[in-house]
Amino acid sequence: QVQLVESGGGLVQAGGSLRLSCVASGSIAYIYDMAWYRQAPGKQRESVAGITDTGTTNYADSVKGRFTISRDNAKNMVYLQMGSLKPEDTAVYYCNSDIKRPGLPYRKNFWGQGTQVTVSS
Repeated sequence: QVQLVESGGGLVQAGGSLRLSCVASGSIAYIYDMAWYRQAPGKQRESVAGITDTGTTNYADSVKGRFTISRDNAKNMVYLQMGSLKPEDTAVYYCNSDIKRPGLPYRKNFWGQGTQVTVSS
């Protein structure tokens, strides 16, 4: 099986920074895209940032210039450096990845359990 585990969430004041981490573990042959999503109370889950296996990144307009996604392929990790945080960034942040497991001809999408980020005004 494959697990994605996030860490690094917490409470921060507006204007502050946080760094989220996510590690993929288990039976992994190859990790394709990795991404961060978030879901605020009463709202739908939305894409925050993504990064391909070759390092191409994309960001939601709401976080461009403030957040940076990166990955360490050797460690099976993806990071989200968040800066200039705003109260509207408050949400549960989820790690997401497309992963191929050994012996299987296809990739599967996996989600982490989420980590809470709260930005106080």
